[in-house]
Amino acid sequence: MPAIGFVNKLDDGSYRGTLRTLSISAALKIIPNKEKKPGSDQPDYRVYGNDAEIGGGWDRKNKDNGADFVALSFAAPEFGARRLYANLGRMAGSDRDDEFAVIWNPAE
Repeated sequence: MPAIGFVNKLDDGSYRGTLRTLSISAALKIIPNKEKKPGSDQPDYRVYGNDAEIGGGWDRKNKDNGADFVALSFAAPEFGARRLYANLGRMAGSDRDDEFAVIWNPAE
């Protein structure tokens, strides 16, 4: 799947970078949701594009290898009536633990 952005993980647990598609280029912030109540289905992260809240992120585990990842969901007028789904994954060619690609996960 193609990368639609790149982020760096910061020491405070947030991610900062850029969301970029053919028609969108926005500053992307993925910030831990400090208001999440234990056991709730609230997102683990709040997602912001150019400082407007556009979605959420949930901590997940890969069923095959048990690796942790963040599943993202975005919604904005620029996307039309559909949501955009993505996962944070290791950036190809990088050996750094703080660099991630925003990997598009098209809904069917």
